[in-house]
Amino acid sequence: MPLKIAIVGRPNVGKSTLFNRLAGKQLALVDDQPGVTRDRKEAPGRLADLPLILIDTAGFEDVTDDSLEARMRQQTEIAIREAELALFLIDARDGVTPMDERFADLLRRADLPIVLAANKAEGRQGDVGVAEAWGLGLGDPVGLSGAHGEGMGDLYGAIRTALGEEAFEAAFAEEDAAEGEGFDDEILDRMAEIDIDDPNLTEDELNAALEAAGIDDAAEAEAQLAAREEARKRPIKLAIVGRPNAGKSTLINQMLGEQRLLTGPEAGITRDSISVDWMYEGRKVKLVDTAGLRRKSRVQEKLERMSTGETVRSLKYADIIALVMDANEAFEKQDLQIADLAVREGRGLVFVISKWDTVDNHAQKMRELSEMAKVLLPNARGAPVVTLSGLTGKRVDRFMPAVAKVHQDWSARVKTGDLNRWLRYTIERHPPPSVHGKRIKPRYMAQMKARPPTFVLMASRAEHMPEQYKRFLTNGIREAFDMPGVPIRLFVRQSANPYGDKYKPQNQKKTSGRGKGKTRSINKRS
Repeated sequence: MPLKIAIVGRPNVGKSTLFNRLAGKQLALVDDQPGVTRDRKEAPGRLADLPLILIDTAGFEDVTDDSLEARMRQQTEIAIREAELALFLIDARDGVTPMDERFADLLRRADLPIVLAANKAEGRQGDVGVAEAWGLGLGDPVGLSGAHGEGMGDLYGAIRTALGEEAFEAAFAEEDAAEGEGFDDEILDRMAEIDIDDPNLTEDELNAALEAAGIDDAAEAEAQLAAREEARKRPIKLAIVGRPNAGKSTLINQMLGEQRLLTGPEAGITRDSISVDWMYEGRKVKLVDTAGLRRKSRVQEKLERMSTGETVRSLKYADIIALVMDANEAFEKQDLQIADLAVREGRGLVFVISKWDTVDNHAQKMRELSEMAKVLLPNARGAPVVTLSGLTGKRVDRFMPAVAKVHQDWSARVKTGDLNRWLRYTIERHPPPSVHGKRIKPRYMAQMKARPPTFVLMASRAEHMPEQYKRFLTNGIREAFDMPGVPIRLFVRQSANPYGDKYKPQNQKKTSGRGKGKTRSINKRS
């Protein structure tokens, strides 16, 4: 298993910079201002061939009261207890400070291997700081530079020595391979001869045409089961977003059953996006707590701008977005902008109304909220609204079932046969409007991909398809195949041969390379 290392030390010694260096990417916010990191943050990393689980921590403060700094210290102490090795950083340019000495005393009592490193050790001034570190009595100090990547070989050797050979070798393990998702583009070619808009085409002829084109419902049903099983192996990436002090961290702590994240009456406590691995009913979930998002006009400080950028990146890489709103201030302008961004990015969406314990008339409030969601966010049509109290834990058990349902719909595939039967039924009753006196003829539809569900409609005069009719089809797919709260993407393409011969199944000529095709669809109705 990868070696779990807690990177610890007083504020502004370069912990987050080294964390980013070992993680191989910019995961933690870094700034010259002390105290940027507040919660502990975990990420996989690597030092040469050594796989790691890294824990970035808040700067150590020697306080034990109820202040924010004391709560930050508690998070650091938890990280030390969870780690297999503590990487203790001092600033080589400052030398050993009284705060470093007090932290060294705390680490000695922790009963785990310690590697002492003097960071920022570039140049002669750094050499002096490395020499001073000997006085802490924690073994040979390593001089390094997290910013420039210097001293990494020495750090590797020091970790190996501190662990011992047996524990060091146990840190090596195979890592999970990434999974991908593909789509068989040939399905569009196999359907090119079907004119679903032909009024003379009977239901039996349509079924025969779909089968001849390689659209096999039985094969798709079999593929559906395999795809569902494969999808369950992937963790659900769930980002908890919202305005400052909406109750995001409190909700996650309630779900985890521990004070994993800092909370308090101060708005804006969370700065980094903090990722926590969790299990829900046997399913892996990656929970991401994010910094609160305020209106751009109110974001003044450089550090808050960095936090906002980190939150937006987390939103874009999530599967499902839980938009947390205070029950007494829900669906304000900033909430609507966050929801709109989630939809535009193709993420599944769940509305979470927090602090429900502060509401007097629950029934009336719920009616108001449901109407606001419907009127103010038509692009998020059908997204579930979950009311709860993260502080008391009441109704929190309703949150994850809603997330799991949206994730299932977000990952779903629709059988091509069912999709085209629905399309034919729909355009018979509500055909596209004529443009400049000429008819637009939808010919066939296929699902290109899931996550989010994405469809392509082949039609004559595709460039003239009105946006209003596209929205009509999109909403129809969502309702017909039970996908509430899921953004659906629909692309309209010009049919390859809009004036060619209409498909007649009884006269079909067999063409080389066109036979029974294997599709990877999921039928929501099976």
